[in-house]
Formats: sequence, structure tokens, C-alpha cells
Amino acid sequence: MPTSPRPLTRVGRRVALAAAVALTAALATAVPAAAHAEVEADRPRALAENVTLSFVSEAESSSAGFTALRVVLPEGIAPGDVTLGEAPKGWKLTAASDGYTVSGPALKPGVDAEHEIDVRQLPDAKELVFKTVETYSDGKISRWIELPTGDKEPEQPAPVLKLKAAAPGAEPVGPGTSSSPSSSPATSATPDPSPSATVTAGSDTEAKATKADDGGSAGVGIGIGIGLAAVAVLGGVAWWLVRRRSASPES
Repeated sequence: MPTSPRPLTRVGRRVALAAAVALTAALATAVPAAAHAEVEADRPRALAENVTLSFVSEAESSSAGFTALRVVLPEGIAPGDVTLGEAPKGWKLTAASDGYTVSGPALKPGVDAEHEIDVRQLPDAKELVFKTVETYSDGKISRWIELPTGDKEPEQPAPVLKLKAAAPGAEPVGPGTSSSPSSSPATSATPDPSPSATVTAGSDTEAKATKADDGGSAGVGIGIGIGLAAVAVLGGVAWWLVRRRSASPES
């Protein structure tokens, strides 16, 4: 007696459903964290003066809060031309040779770190890159310092500010009158004394910032590999079950 196609159809649907669920779970574990760092400007135009830049670092830890942000300034913006504006309560700015650090008491877990800086003048450029290194209260460091290479999108992209062309008649202003940020209640020219601020101002360089993050990009690559392997195994099992069912008479 010919085998009825109905049991095969039921088995095929069950296997397909199980494979789809497993595929969704595998891809979900392989996707990089959605947290990232961003920068915006109130006047994103080349050679604009007295510009306020707003930075946001999205929290990616549910058990630790931000304690410090290390920002490498792009060419054309000197640390002495930067002053701290809005920032988390108790946070201070410390100038470095290639940028600055804002740090202070740890924020609550899951709270984004937001701060503003006032820049004397933006350089004559099409875009500005602000490599950012984030430090958490548990010692974890997250580095948003990567740039696109060819067609490959970076896993931890650095904040990039795109600029409009300079206004007609705009000219570069002369160098600032001081080499360090002006003093204010929210600004300090001395290193932050907090022991949790593991990003040391004045001694970190861009070369240090480009070191790989512990468990960062490598972890994402491993997750993608595991996800693809799981999909391949499930596909083989599904094929075997369907072939076995179609070759067996209905009991």
C-alpha cells in the first residue's frame, strides 16, 4: 500500500519550524551588541566657531556603570581649544596630549554616558573622527575606534561627525591663548583621583586606544562561527529525518 503523503507533510512542517526557530536563535546570538558611541554638533560646518559637540555612549552592561570616557581629538582640534559643558554630576575633564578624558563617580548600570564639549573652531574638513574608549566600574573597557575598510563595516565604529562646507569668507582663527582647558566647576587640569578611572589622562596615546578589546571583536567572530555551525547541523538533521520518513511505510 502506497505511503500516504500526509505524515510526511506533518514531519516536514515540524522539522522546518524547528529549523527556523533554531536559525533565528543562532543568528540572534551572532549579531554584535547594539550599543555604540555617537557625536553630534549644533553647527556641523567646517571652520565654524564656538561649536558645541554632544557625545553619547550607550550602556552595554547590566551590572556596571560608566566611570570614564577617553576621547581622541581629530587633527585640527587642540586639547587647549576644548572646554567641558554638560556632563554627569561630579565628572571632570582632564586634558591629554591627543585629546581628553571625562570621568567621575560611576553611573548606574544601564545609564548612557552623555557629555558636551565646546570647541573654539572646527577644522576645514569633510568629516571628523573621535575615537572613544569607555571604561566601566567593573574594569571592562569598550573601544569604539574602528574605521571602515573597503566594503567592510566595522564592528565597533568610531564616532564620526560629517561637516558641511565652510561658510563663504570663513577663515581659520589663530591658535588659542592657552594649552589647557579653561578652569570651571566642571573642568579640571589635574588627573581624576578616582581609582575606578582606569583610563589615565596624559599618558594614553592613540596607539593604546587601538588595542583589541578583551572579548570584543573576537567574541563576535566566535559567536558568528557557532551560529553558522549550528545552522549547518540542523539542516543536515532535517534532511535526514525527511528522507527517513519518506522511505518508511506508514505504521
